[in-house]
Amino acid sequence: MSTWSDIIGPLKQTESFKGVLEFIANRRAMGDIIYPEDKKIFNAFRFTPFDKLKVVIIGQDPYHEPNQASGLAFSVPAGVAVPPSLQNIYKELKEDVPGFSIPSHGCLIPWARQGVLLLNSVLTVKQGEANSHHDKGWEEFTDGVVEAINKNCSGVVFMLWGNAAKQKCKNVDRQKHLVLEAAHPSPLSAYRGFFGCKHFSQANAYLHKQGKTTVNWQLPLYLDGTECL
Repeated sequence: MSTWSDIIGPLKQTESFKGVLEFIANRRAMGDIIYPEDKKIFNAFRFTPFDKLKVVIIGQDPYHEPNQASGLAFSVPAGVAVPPSLQNIYKELKEDVPGFSIPSHGCLIPWARQGVLLLNSVLTVKQGEANSHHDKGWEEFTDGVVEAINKNCSGVVFMLWGNAAKQKCKNVDRQKHLVLEAAHPSPLSAYRGFFGCKHFSQANAYLHKQGKTTVNWQLPLYLDGTECL
C-alpha cells in the first residue's frame, strides 16, 4: 500500500516545490507574516493517512487572519470564530444528514482522521491578503497530489465547490471515482447551488455501496483550544 511519502516524495523534488519553499523562507526573512506556521503547512496529509483516504474536499488557500489557518481547508482551531463558508457547510449538513447538530467550533480534524483530505490548492498566504501566494508553485504541487490520488486510488469521493475546485479536478476519472460538484459555500454563492447539494449523504451512500466505512460527519459539539490545534 502506498503512503503519502510515496505520493508526495517525487513532487517535493520538483523545481516548483523547492521554489515555493524558498519564496516562503525569503518572505518570512523580509518580515512577512505568513499563515499557517511552517509546522502546520502539510497538516492535511498529517491528519489523513493515505491508506484511509475516502473523500477529497478542495479549498482555495488558507485563512489569512491571525489564529485561523490550520493547514486543513475550511477548518479553524477550536476557540476561533467559525468562518462564514464553514457556517454554510454546517447549515447544509444539518439539512442533509439526519440528526446532525451544528457544533460550537470549526475544527474539522475529526473528519480528516476518518479519511477526508481537506486540501487547499495553495498552502500558504500572507497575513491579510487572500490568494497572495497564488502562482508561486503550490498549484503544481497540489495538482500533482490530485493526479496521484486519481491514479493510485479508486472509489474516492471528490467534493468540488466552486469553479476553481472543479477546474483543479477536471481530469479526475469519473469511472473510478465519484465527482460531486456544487457552488462554493461562501455567502456570495451558497444560494446559487451549494445549499441543497446533499454532497455529504451522497458521499456516504457511495462509500457504503463500495463496502467502505462511511464518514461520521457529526463533530464534537464542544472542544477547548487544546483538542484541535
